[in-house]
Amino acid sequence: MALTRLPGNPEVPVTIRKSARARRLSLRVSRLDGRVTLTMPKRTPVAEGVRFLEEKADWVRGHLSQQPAVMRPQIGGTIPFEGAEILLLPGTRRSARLVEEGIEVPQDPERIGPSLKSLLRETARDRLVTACDRYSDAIGRPFSRMTLRDTRSRWGSCTADGALMFSFRLIMAPPEVLDYVAAHEVAHLVEMNHSSAFWNEVAALCPDYKTHRQWLRDHGELLHRVRFDG
Repeated sequence: MALTRLPGNPEVPVTIRKSARARRLSLRVSRLDGRVTLTMPKRTPVAEGVRFLEEKADWVRGHLSQQPAVMRPQIGGTIPFEGAEILLLPGTRRSARLVEEGIEVPQDPERIGPSLKSLLRETARDRLVTACDRYSDAIGRPFSRMTLRDTRSRWGSCTADGALMFSFRLIMAPPEVLDYVAAHEVAHLVEMNHSSAFWNEVAALCPDYKTHRQWLRDHGELLHRVRFDG
């Protein structure tokens, strides 16, 4: 992949992706984080793609203007946590910690984001391990390992060897939504597809899964507006 920039104020970074399957030039603006991607057929010159991008400048900027505003955590503000907006309070340590009144964060502005991300990852891991263990026991299929990432295209995944992956941002969603995603991925230990048999497994583990799935479709992109690393 290569990177170019759409001129203007401000400039817009654009990822150029060449694909053997692409038959034409296409542009995509991610609803999750506003990233712009230009996909090109493998043999198309980059200069042709850049001209196409510049011709579509108004379209790109129009879509970017509709993106949810980026939220950078700061003392006195709030952050989504388990489905509620929780207050960020001045703390006395270099790490963030959950207290009864909210979340205490370092007073150094540069430490707020990284310390919050660390706390959210740790808490998400605890909640997800508990949920996955419960669902794994229910179906009698163990998972091999679990990892957390900051994924933008999916909330979770399951590999053929039983490895589960989740977005740590699920800790910002309501607990029942996090539980649904855990059930969804554990169900793949039985059915590695999205057939009716798979959804029957999900329903057996999480009867209200449709409600929680819809919540992610309606609100999931807002969880990605929080920026922890500048």
